[in-house]
Amino acid sequence: MEQDTTERRLELHGGIWGGLVPLFVLVGGLVWLSVEEMGGTKPFWACGWMAIVAGLFFAKDKKEYCNAAMRGIGDKTGIVIITAWLFAGVFGKLMVAGGLVDGLLWLGMTTGAQGSVFVVMVFAAAALFALGTGTSTGTCIALAPVLYPAGCFLGADPALLATAILSGAAFGDNLAPISDTTIVSAFTQGATMRDVVRSRFPLAMVAATFAIAIFLIFGGGGTLKPLPELQAQMNPSGALMLLALLVVVGSALSGRHIIESLIYGNITAGAIGVITGNLKLSAIFHIPEARGVSTGIIQNGINGVVGAIIFALLILAVTQILVESGIMARILRFAEKFIINSVRQAELSIIGVTILASIPISANAPAELLVGPSLVKPIGEKFNLAPARRANLMDCAVCTIFFILPWHIVVAAWYAAIVSAAEAFNLSVPSISAALLNPYSWALFATLVFSAVTGWNRAYAAPDEEVLVSEESCEA
Repeated sequence: MEQDTTERRLELHGGIWGGLVPLFVLVGGLVWLSVEEMGGTKPFWACGWMAIVAGLFFAKDKKEYCNAAMRGIGDKTGIVIITAWLFAGVFGKLMVAGGLVDGLLWLGMTTGAQGSVFVVMVFAAAALFALGTGTSTGTCIALAPVLYPAGCFLGADPALLATAILSGAAFGDNLAPISDTTIVSAFTQGATMRDVVRSRFPLAMVAATFAIAIFLIFGGGGTLKPLPELQAQMNPSGALMLLALLVVVGSALSGRHIIESLIYGNITAGAIGVITGNLKLSAIFHIPEARGVSTGIIQNGINGVVGAIIFALLILAVTQILVESGIMARILRFAEKFIINSVRQAELSIIGVTILASIPISANAPAELLVGPSLVKPIGEKFNLAPARRANLMDCAVCTIFFILPWHIVVAAWYAAIVSAAEAFNLSVPSISAALLNPYSWALFATLVFSAVTGWNRAYAAPDEEVLVSEESCEA
């Protein structure tokens, strides 16, 4: 938030309790929808709308209250996030339309892998798909119908096979430059995508290594059976779509703006899809036959992120009201007085508050939007933590417990896809409690806590430079 807006004071009837009304209405609605398994960015719109409306009646100056909400909606951080989502949404659609699913199936089934080794291949395929599309939910929906039956016929343990898909989705959501959680965590903390991806890579890879070990040890034990018609869905040319992902990652790591990098990735994905014959130019954009019909992939990609964008705007409005009413400042003062007295405690607090925000809400990017600018950033800045470090603590935290709770969108979508795939091929269905075994999320949680306690991978912001410096150099 801009400095001049944080210094404003919005007077509310009832003091701190009046100021908490929008937060109570928002979180209460999110929890209710999530527990009833009806959560989603579009259903959440009503919760944000009602939160803003409820708070108005507690504001002493109604005009200033409305201005505060509009300042939140117009926050420059939110504008960058929304713009990045627009191009990331189209990129994900292009990757899928270009045959990425069939290409990953070809990669997994032409290696001759069986049992636990194939489970590791499934984890890798899901991770690559999530990295390339930036969507954990889409990863589960797209890959479960092909990889789950294939693994069952190749002797994999059904429960570990299913969680390998979920774990790969979590990995991609955690690390992908085009993931909504990566974009939100980076830009709410003022970090560059290059610094975020580079410094997050060790955390994600340590967790992935532990997950792979679990899959190798326990992923086998099934019965080998003749493969069904899945062979017909393999297409090696689809794997070339991963080159578009390399373009995005390489461009972002070279220091270019994430939106510029996404534009290059979109162009590359479209070109590869057309050259390989998996995608027609008319599928990307065409004049529809009737009004109201989609013009193609570009429109579909943008339409896919509209729900998240509108909900993000509502979240930013509510957050700005909480900031200007002084609620967040009071929470911070309380935390600094009784809880946070060292950089270790600050990092553990960032992890804790982010996980707590993600537990009741069935989408993890909104949880970051809620706590990122108002709590995580000021706590981290007090102890001079680098923007990328704050972003990494927050993003890793929302990719831990979030991916094991059954009322969250991604877990519900994952299990529905597994059940559908199992029924289509008359296979056994693991319990939804298999999500509790998600090795990547538990390994990431342990890695994150270890990093906060020991200081490994911690980085501080240099006093007068826009660079990251290691903890060792700060101590020196």
